[in-house]
Amino acid sequence: MGVPGIAWSQEAASEREEVERDERGRARTSDIIVTGRSLQEESTVLPVQVLAGEELAHRRQGGLGETLAGLPGVHLDNFGGGASRPVIRGQTLPRIEVLTDGANLFDVSSISPDHAITTDPLLLDAIEIQRGPAAIRYGGNATNGAINLIDSKVPKAVPVGGITSATEVRFGTGNEEKTVVGRVTAGIGQFAVHAEGARRRAEDYDVPDAYGSDKLRDSFAESTSYSVGASWITSKGYFGATFTRMESEYGLPGHSHINGVCHTHGLDLHCEAHGGFEDPFGGSDSHTAFIRLKSDRVDLRADYDDLLPGFEHVRLRGSYTDYAHDEMDGELLFSRFTNEVWDGRIELTHKPILGFTGTAGIQYTDGTFSGINVNNLHRPFPDGAYGLDGSPDYQSENVGIFLTERRSFGAFDIEAAVRQDWRRIDVGVPNWRETIGPELAALFVEWYGADWRTILEAEDVAAFRERNPTVRHNPFSASLGATLNVGQGYALALSLAHTERAPSVRELYARGNNLATNSYELGLVAEVEGFENRGVSAEDILESTDAVNLTFRKTGGALGFEIGLFYQDVSDYVFARLIETENETGVPHNFLVYTAADARFAGIDGQVSYQLTPASRVTVFGDYVDAKLKSENDNLPRIPPGRLGARYEHAAGSLSGDVEYYHTFEQDKIALYETRTAGYDMLNATLSYRFDLGRAKAVELYVRGTNLLNELAFVHTSFVKDQSPLRGRNFVIGMRHAF
Repeated sequence: MGVPGIAWSQEAASEREEVERDERGRARTSDIIVTGRSLQEESTVLPVQVLAGEELAHRRQGGLGETLAGLPGVHLDNFGGGASRPVIRGQTLPRIEVLTDGANLFDVSSISPDHAITTDPLLLDAIEIQRGPAAIRYGGNATNGAINLIDSKVPKAVPVGGITSATEVRFGTGNEEKTVVGRVTAGIGQFAVHAEGARRRAEDYDVPDAYGSDKLRDSFAESTSYSVGASWITSKGYFGATFTRMESEYGLPGHSHINGVCHTHGLDLHCEAHGGFEDPFGGSDSHTAFIRLKSDRVDLRADYDDLLPGFEHVRLRGSYTDYAHDEMDGELLFSRFTNEVWDGRIELTHKPILGFTGTAGIQYTDGTFSGINVNNLHRPFPDGAYGLDGSPDYQSENVGIFLTERRSFGAFDIEAAVRQDWRRIDVGVPNWRETIGPELAALFVEWYGADWRTILEAEDVAAFRERNPTVRHNPFSASLGATLNVGQGYALALSLAHTERAPSVRELYARGNNLATNSYELGLVAEVEGFENRGVSAEDILESTDAVNLTFRKTGGALGFEIGLFYQDVSDYVFARLIETENETGVPHNFLVYTAADARFAGIDGQVSYQLTPASRVTVFGDYVDAKLKSENDNLPRIPPGRLGARYEHAAGSLSGDVEYYHTFEQDKIALYETRTAGYDMLNATLSYRFDLGRAKAVELYVRGTNLLNELAFVHTSFVKDQSPLRGRNFVIGMRHAF
């Protein structure tokens, strides 16, 4: 629409735009401006959408999934008000990668849907969404797409005038949301510093009365985020660092601990205590379950031109992440997830060779994760017992190298890329301990001798290692793409990609109850008596996707569009197969076994817009995914239904607004353990007014209403769709200030 954004977008503009030029075409020298190389600039063959400025400011919610839901090809995997993950072309984490300024974002959101993505959309300048395989650059977890979070934590430019800042306050009616956000960037000479922070608190959110209650219990969420960073800036680039802390606490709607007693006997799930199988909780199941999260992250970032002979650009990304969250049931700590990761990547863009320009890079990641298969931290090690005590560590090491090359042949742009990874996961053995009394100790001396402790420990360690073997995978990915620039803004792009994804930690090593999703899960390394197709080693299972993507584009002029068609043929697609559903406790519990089968995905997504007048634009958007298990008599679970919508935007001086309507269709192509999900209509609208206060100063007042029809809506992609409907009617009133 050409409506100028304020606040975040104004402050970040000098860091993200191309070098300004005067009328004679010469670069201005009064300011140092560094151009960031974004995901959008690096990947032109596949569809990319950028959410920035006013549109981002008005759409922002507490979670990334809620913020992006409704964009073409992007759906939502929601878990109340605190955790929401985006779904791109039918798949969510771990088949899409979330990046922060081109570097992998390390948390545990790919392990379970109740785990939040550790970013605060309130502090972002822009979000870039690539639909299609980005695995060539960012690893096998980007098989279905990548989301790049653009921020200003590390300044890339010295602000004009020495200082810029912005603030925002907002209030939500449907959940009593209260949010305060602020940021400032200051600089002198060749140095700049940046500080920002956000505080958000929201109660349980409103749902339509048809749900049986006017509030969704345990959908509350609160969070605090802040960051401080600094950088050294020259006319050729910058080098900087930042520290970020995020703390949050949010409820888990639909959580029940009553099935904590569930266990298996072969292929039979049994949810009754007996013998050595005890309920780790007991007592009432009425407590509020919630997650208390804390994440510390240090980032090093650098972009520099002409640093090395033969290379026009060098990019450095390094990070250290220290993540932990506690899962609470009332006052009981029943599980704790941690993730400590060191990561570094360097990219070298070479100068033209035989007309080709390209980037070579290497990435090294070392991480230690823990938390799965643990639901009894609140119970102390019993007296009179012996064995392994504690949660095992999953220690992973990954090395990846990649190369991308480009060349133009007249109207054709050719792109090719390859990436090779080497990954190894070792499972650390927990400490062994014993609390037996002297009488039993005497018997053990009689049976095993004086070294009975050593013998028993060795037996337990050997059994643990057999159940949790070291796993190695070497995924390889390659792609070839071509863009035909027809002229007058029209382009046709075709890409062919072969991507390989190694199974995640949960897919490999799950062995127990996941109370958040009401399931008992067994991973690929587990031997299941009587289960077919379990003779293949987990190391031999590598999810391989052959994809074809066709993209039509039109930019410039009154008419604009970007439409993507895709087809994916997947070998050894890893999914959780239903064995049985146990209702013994009154709360259904699914017995799921991770296995591999052949699958295929096909679909279309995109949008078409038309500039009706200089002040108004209409956009039609939609998406559809069709997924099938080729070798099984079943459908894939949690595949989003089709969607079609329209948006009208209008600007009249300082006043601007939009109204958006879309219909999500019924999903009746369901897996065996799923139920049909009804379609729903969604109506949203925004109205804003801007007060100009002079150069680089402005105040904006806005109100955004969502689900104005107050329709009871369930999302098929959610693990807890019946326990976590979408928000009811909600209005967010906000004020943004930049100076």
